[in-house]
Amino acid sequence: MYEPILLQMGAESLLSNIWVILFLILFLVPMLQRRYLEQSRRRLLVKMGKRRKSVVVTLIHRQEVLSFLGIPLARYIDIDDSEQVLRAIRTTPKDVPIDLILHTPGGLALAATQIALALKAHPARKTVIIPHYAMSGGTLIALAVDEIIMDPHAALGPVDPQLGDRNGSYPATSLVKLLEKKKIDEVDDKTIVLADQAQKALNQMDGLVRTILDGKCDEEKAVVIIEEFVSGKYTHDHPFLAEDAKRLLGDCVTTDVPAEVYDLMKLYRMEVARRRPGVEYVPVTEK
Repeated sequence: MYEPILLQMGAESLLSNIWVILFLILFLVPMLQRRYLEQSRRRLLVKMGKRRKSVVVTLIHRQEVLSFLGIPLARYIDIDDSEQVLRAIRTTPKDVPIDLILHTPGGLALAATQIALALKAHPARKTVIIPHYAMSGGTLIALAVDEIIMDPHAALGPVDPQLGDRNGSYPATSLVKLLEKKKIDEVDDKTIVLADQAQKALNQMDGLVRTILDGKCDEEKAVVIIEEFVSGKYTHDHPFLAEDAKRLLGDCVTTDVPAEVYDLMKLYRMEVARRRPGVEYVPVTEK
């Protein structure tokens, strides 16, 4: 009479153990995968840094698999990114070059400005490496360095300011032109305020790009760069491919992207965590 009871208890124990094992697998596998990716990325950063004798920093925003409740979440340059990149720059010895691997749709103007000015102030050589694209704020950062290494089909983009509200975002140049084409009494107060802010934003961006370009090119060339990137001549998502960038910025643009960069990008596609690292670097250690 005890055998059925023992069999039932054994089956329940086995089922319980199976659930525990499944739970551990579901918990441990993602953690182990993240650990593997972190170590793999770190090895590549160390390898590239040793070969190029530089500190390699990443500012990478991938969007393919990041989601919450099935809704894709876009990554972009934010204050958290600028804090970490500035920390990386600050802890890099002044005589050590910095390589910044950049892959981003852009982001917060303040954060991108902080990164660009901090890079410009670093005394040693600065290089931005763009395997795919660095639009908007990413382009602003790229303008601040000594060398831009782009894949031949990678893209930079305009840095013309965009102003927005809950109904969407609008190009600053379009808001300014709107007031030029319509009588003031035909425009609502909100649009007038936005246009005023748009003009200020354009003036600020013009001055910022001039500051970033100071010492890198003469006034005539700076005017051409500002006309192409800041004036609103193109839509905000207009791509400046490597040949376009070289034509505008000169010989500081090259297309010899290190092989490690492409290998690194593959490792970012595999990550499924809700919060993936946008910035990574390996600090210089004393010999």
